[in-house]
Amino acid sequence: MKKKTKILATLGPASNSLEMIEKLIDAGANMFRLNFSHGSHEYHLETLNNIRQAMKNKKKSVGVLQDISGPKVRVGDLKEPFLLEKDDIVIFEKDEIVGYKKSDKEYVVSINYPDILGKIKVDEYIYLYDGTIRARVIETKPKVKAQIENNGTLSSRKGVNFPNTVIDIEVITKKDEVDIAWGVENKVDYFAISFVQNAKDMITARRLLGDYKGKLIAKIEKFDAVSNIDEIIDASDGLMVARGDLGIEVPYYDVPTIQKMLIKKANARGIPVITATQMLLSMTQNERATRAEISDVANAVLDGSDIVMLSEESAVGENPENVVETMHNIIAQTEKIYNHDKRYNFSYLDEFDVIQATVTKLADDLGADGILSLTSSGSSTRKMSRYRPKTPIYTFTHDKATLNSLTALWGVEPVGTLKEAQASKMIQKMLRMLEKKEVLNKQGLYIATVGYPVGIPGSTNTIKILTSGEIEYYMNFKENREKAKQEKKATNSKEEE
Repeated sequence: MKKKTKILATLGPASNSLEMIEKLIDAGANMFRLNFSHGSHEYHLETLNNIRQAMKNKKKSVGVLQDISGPKVRVGDLKEPFLLEKDDIVIFEKDEIVGYKKSDKEYVVSINYPDILGKIKVDEYIYLYDGTIRARVIETKPKVKAQIENNGTLSSRKGVNFPNTVIDIEVITKKDEVDIAWGVENKVDYFAISFVQNAKDMITARRLLGDYKGKLIAKIEKFDAVSNIDEIIDASDGLMVARGDLGIEVPYYDVPTIQKMLIKKANARGIPVITATQMLLSMTQNERATRAEISDVANAVLDGSDIVMLSEESAVGENPENVVETMHNIIAQTEKIYNHDKRYNFSYLDEFDVIQATVTKLADDLGADGILSLTSSGSSTRKMSRYRPKTPIYTFTHDKATLNSLTALWGVEPVGTLKEAQASKMIQKMLRMLEKKEVLNKQGLYIATVGYPVGIPGSTNTIKILTSGEIEYYMNFKENREKAKQEKKATNSKEEE
């Protein structure tokens, strides 16, 4: 079964070998995530080299997303784990200390971003151990004190969340700057920026890319990011619905509606959106997904996600190949009831968008076998994907980097690169590439789009319908031209006689 929604698989100890990456590509993975919260640059470079070798071996383009770790707030080291009970008091020191038990009901800790403590107000909440322990602030001076509201065990270096406090910290750390420089040097396709709060955070990240044209994904996992979503979209190339921390930052019952809102806004703007976190988590250890997980993936597909993501399931799970195959099958089956008519709710993005809208409607109305999209910047293909056609979009670019960046787009199959400047030769090359990939139906019908002048971003301005007769003509274009020349030469000779 073929699918249009893409799969982003996180690579880790269970899946970063060349052999396994090839298996994941065969199973349906379209992109791979390098999680920079773990591992050295040398480790990630080895994984990246394996991805690129797998691409060559499989003759298939896949995308690479570098997930930047960001400023994760954590408690400091503790002398021993704290067995916290309801009504216990946790005192937060501004100085870095080793946490300790002060008395039967009082504990003292520090956090790695102590400036946040000056922004907290009474009755706001602090969540410890990634949301499993809830504490209400009862004092802020001279020190922040919080009262525990549920039992739990806190250990060293566990995550801390502030769901009511605008913490306004720099989301790009010194480590992140070094990691982004690594991504630029090694030409990854996408950079996912963690704990984004507003557009300024994305502008800062963009500045670090310099002249490199990598795409920026804003991870939406904070309550203030949800409030500032429109300005974040303006500054981003895509969104990730990062439901792990988001589920701590906002009330749990708001997560599904926020997910749908974020996907709808990304679809309307024509930027890819990733739905992430715990999609098939039980398959980290189990052979089969739960019914709830299957429904979660299906719901993300029907909502309009361009990409669904696997984390621990593919990084450290017992059978990464089975997880990707399972997700592929869920997507393919769900897409049989996909609502393609949602495109009629969109307004045009610009004066050229009418061409992409026309192409997708024309292809669907004619029952075409495919749309052949030649793009310089990727913009025209991205706009076609936005209209969610039933017809597959086979895309061709002038350079490999642009081709790989299109792996994130719904319904888009990156095919190859070409340099030809003449329209007839470009069409011939596209058809021959499809034939080589064994997806060309010579008796079928295709809609081709190209632009003049060639190589100018945003210049897609020509639509051509290719019938079986024209496919045959273009496939033999060189021979047909020579034949025409010979016939013309023979005609001229007769006229001279």
